[in-house]
Amino acid sequence: MSSMSAPEPGSAPPAPPVPLAALLARPDLGLRLLAGPEDVPLHWVHTSEMADPHPYLLGGELLMTAGVQLTDPAHYVDRVVEAGAAALAFGVTPVWDTVPPELVAACERHGLPLVEVPPRTPFTAVARAVWRLMAEARLHELRRVTEAQQSLAAAAARPAPVPAVLGALASRLGGRAVLFGADGTESAAAGREVPAEAARALRDLAGVLGPRPGGPASASGDGGGLRLAAYALGGGEGLTLGVATERRGPGDHTIAGVAVVLLSLLTAPHRGADVTVRDGALVRLLLGAAPAEVADALGPGPWTVVHARGGDGTPFAAASLAAALGTPLMDTGVGAEGGTGTRAGGATGTSTEGATAPGPSAPGHARPGTVRLLLPSSTAVTAQQGWTLGASAPVAASELAAGDAQAARALRRAEASRAALVRHRAHGFAALVDRDEAAAYAREVLAPLTGPLTETLRVWLSLHGSWDRTAVALEIHRNTVRQRITRCAALLDRDLDDPDVRMELWFALRAP
Repeated sequence: MSSMSAPEPGSAPPAPPVPLAALLARPDLGLRLLAGPEDVPLHWVHTSEMADPHPYLLGGELLMTAGVQLTDPAHYVDRVVEAGAAALAFGVTPVWDTVPPELVAACERHGLPLVEVPPRTPFTAVARAVWRLMAEARLHELRRVTEAQQSLAAAAARPAPVPAVLGALASRLGGRAVLFGADGTESAAAGREVPAEAARALRDLAGVLGPRPGGPASASGDGGGLRLAAYALGGGEGLTLGVATERRGPGDHTIAGVAVVLLSLLTAPHRGADVTVRDGALVRLLLGAAPAEVADALGPGPWTVVHARGGDGTPFAAASLAAALGTPLMDTGVGAEGGTGTRAGGATGTSTEGATAPGPSAPGHARPGTVRLLLPSSTAVTAQQGWTLGASAPVAASELAAGDAQAARALRRAEASRAALVRHRAHGFAALVDRDEAAAYAREVLAPLTGPLTETLRVWLSLHGSWDRTAVALEIHRNTVRQRITRCAALLDRDLDDPDVRMELWFALRAP
């Protein structure tokens, strides 16, 4: 029998835990396991010399102590176990010459892993090793998610896309993927067979969802020794995606969410010929084609590019936003730090990431977690509850990259000012200056600045010199903002407190 639970929020995979065995395998640390299993996951490291650290633990930590206030080892271990700590690390010297036998016995009794930290190993070295292992695991998970999303996108462009997407999903998650009809029957399936008990539990879990207004969009549980998850597809047909796997990785929810969006697109009813042509063009964009190759399929425009951040963390939040704004053209791609976003489909259309970015080799303007939408300029962009929006000026299909940049800047201003919607402002005195002359002058004025300095100066000026709001908009520390602006003033040899200088630099930064 499966048990229903809420899915983890967020579209990007969290940092995976680190197995204690990986830490014990580090010869430079010299750690030694004295009690308990070595296969427990560590979610973080905490050091405490409190007699009772229970109130300060969240669960899943490797708790490190030198036993400064250890007087009752049995009671101490009872409290650590009650708090949910994953393991205990005990540093010998300067307080204890050896790990107290009573502490070893108490850990053995509770099955709590106990690790001896030798005198030559500082606690900070252990914490740093855990951080590095977590960073490596997170990078691996982000790469896995990116590769899975690309595989799903490629499957969606094949002649039989629904079975292909199910097969790609089952392969990437190492389990079985099933598409259930509104009556609970299997419409299509892929992947390895699962025990009958797990199949029944998965069908029951899918039955919890369905097309009821306001009902749950996803559910997860266990059955037949497998991890189960079910997701309601969009389109109003009552279809449900079921997934059964032996384990559930941090990025599996994100991968399944992409498959849900693609399957919602592929199973949507009333797909006319013009929609099919457009979707095919957008899928080619999703796979890396240049915007010029599909401009005819998109139409000349003008278009409005919208960047959005927020939602409730479910895979369907972006689809609901697209429906509210009245567009099927949506991109829910989430890129790894330092890379370009991976593309996904929309509620009743497909990705526009390729349409709103310069091309497959150039990074997009959206940050991870940003939803991009493409609307005809005749469609009004209105504020949406739970979302922060930035909208571009109307642009032609050939100028979508510029509109993408405008929407990204507008979204940053919206977040910094805590506004629900900010639109790009394209008019004013700047429109009276010759574009080519303005661009040449801007290049000359801003030549001494690097990219990060230029962007910091742009945001700082747009927020009227506010250190705190600029730090929020750029997601950096306010001291970093101060250092960069001071560096800008030195390189430009200008007084940034002078309003005339600020105005001149602002026009230069806004020049095409």
